[in-house]
This record gives sequence, structure tokens and C-alpha cells, in this order.
Amino acid sequence: MSAESLVVEVVRSGFVESTHRARMLAVGADGSPVRVHGAVDALVSPRSSMKPLQALGMVRAGLALEGELLALSCASHAGEPFHVEGARKILSGAGLDEGALRCPEDLPEDVASRDEVLRSGGGRARIYMNCSGKHAAMLATCVLNDWPLETYLDPAHPLQRAIRHTVEELTGERVAATGVDGCGAPLFFVSMVGVTRAFRSLVRAEPGTPERRVADAFRAHPEWTSGTTRPEARLMRAIPGLMVKAGAEAFDAFAFADGRAGTVKIEDGGQRARVPVTVAALRALGLEAAGLDELATGVLLGGGRPVGEIRLR
Repeated sequence: MSAESLVVEVVRSGFVESTHRARMLAVGADGSPVRVHGAVDALVSPRSSMKPLQALGMVRAGLALEGELLALSCASHAGEPFHVEGARKILSGAGLDEGALRCPEDLPEDVASRDEVLRSGGGRARIYMNCSGKHAAMLATCVLNDWPLETYLDPAHPLQRAIRHTVEELTGERVAATGVDGCGAPLFFVSMVGVTRAFRSLVRAEPGTPERRVADAFRAHPEWTSGTTRPEARLMRAIPGLMVKAGAEAFDAFAFADGRAGTVKIEDGGQRARVPVTVAALRALGLEAAGLDELATGVLLGGGRPVGEIRLR
């Protein structure tokens, strides 16, 4: 399955100064392709877009989180105070503290939250890292199953084997290779076709199943899966029933309640092109809402005022 890649133009003062190429797969409610650009069946690194599948693997292994904390287990959060306290709550519920985390130390990505940490004399800590909710949930799952804590990120660990099995089941593909994500957790290489299939499985599952528990928590608490000002949260608030998860190196995966779904990958990893292409994929599937125009084209500033845009050619 292959078609010409999309081109995203960065236009400043009337001149195209940069371009990004993008792959896109958008499928209808029945799973058939509606719009395809680029080699969507080639191997790809979905990065944090896989977090809902990782959370599903944990729920299947007994993790009993619900609501906001289950959503946080799927999150690439902004390090806002409620994110940090939520991760600490997951840890304390398992009898642990943040010293058990094995993700890297970091500062909050949210500017106001980062400034407050520094103003109060704080510094980098694992609990602020955007994957700390997922790592806290991984540790809680290990405690439930009496699995080793120190090696929970090892691909051979029972937790990671369970997650890999879940990824392969929902994508319908064998994991072609295993790498290391930015947070230190195993990273599974599959195709955009497989990730799209997996997201459809989450939203189309029967209510009360582990799959729907993850999807429902994710969609009910979009600020907990990203942040209060993130475009993914804005998209989910604008289109009730939509689930959107971003990943590093400009990957997006989404699914709507009726099975419409898709994936987006900006080939050079340019995050500024990601949201306009995702909006185009949503619109190709007839998913429209107030506020999408603002996200469909990124604004370029010069001297503090708009002087250009990021747009699909």
C-alpha cells in the first residue's frame, strides 16, 4: 500500500522557506482506506502513540486503575501539578515512591509548571518526566504480579513480554524489531496500518472490556493524557468520541467511536507539521468541529506578530 507523500509547506512573508513530507492513513468506519499518502505499510516507530496499548497490557495483567489515573497511565503529560500528583498517587497505591521510577530526570514541559518548580528551588526529577504516569503504572502492575521492580524496563521482563503480546494481538502484526524509547521502555516497530487497526480495536470493543476501559478513560480525561493546552486535548474536546495520541518524532494515532481511524507520520520528525496533517486526516473522514481551522494551519511569528503559516500543499 503506497501513494505519494503529502507535502507541508512552511510559508513566511509569502515565501516557502521549508517543506515537510508526511505519510497519512485514514480509514472509514468499516476499516477500508479513505485517504492514503506514503508508505503506510512500512515499519515505523510510533513512539508514545503506543501508550494506550501499553496501558491495555497492564490492565490485562491486573492493573485496576480507572478514570483519570488510567488516562494518566497512557499519557505523555506536560508535568502540570495534577499530572505529578496523579503519578505519585499511582505509586503510593502500590506502596512505592518516586525513587522506584527508572525514567530519566526532567523538568515539566508545561512552561508555567516548569517556572514554578525552578522558582521554588526545585530541579529535574523523574516524576516530572512526561512518561512518569506510564512508568508508575508499570511499577504498580509489577507489584500486583510479584514481578521484579528493578528490571521492569527490560524487554525480557514479564511485564514487557505481556505488553508485546498485546501490541502484536491488536496490531495484527509481529513486532519486527524492539528498540528503546526516550523514557527507557521497550519500543516496538510495526506499521501505520497495524497501529490504525489497534486504535480501532480499542474504541470498537464492548463496554467494560479492558480495551474499552482504556479508550473510555482516555477520551473522558484528555487533559490527563497530554495537558491542558495541548492540541491533542483540544481535538478531543472539540470532537467528543475521538481518541488522539501523539508520539515523538511527529507521529499521531487516532480513532473515533464508530471505527473511523488513522495515523500520521511526518517523515523528518518535524512536530510543527503534525497537527495540520492530523486535522486533514480527520476532515477526510468527515470529522469536523468548530476550532479545527485554527489547528489546520500553524501560525509563524515574526517580531511577535503573524507573518506566515504552516499548510498542506
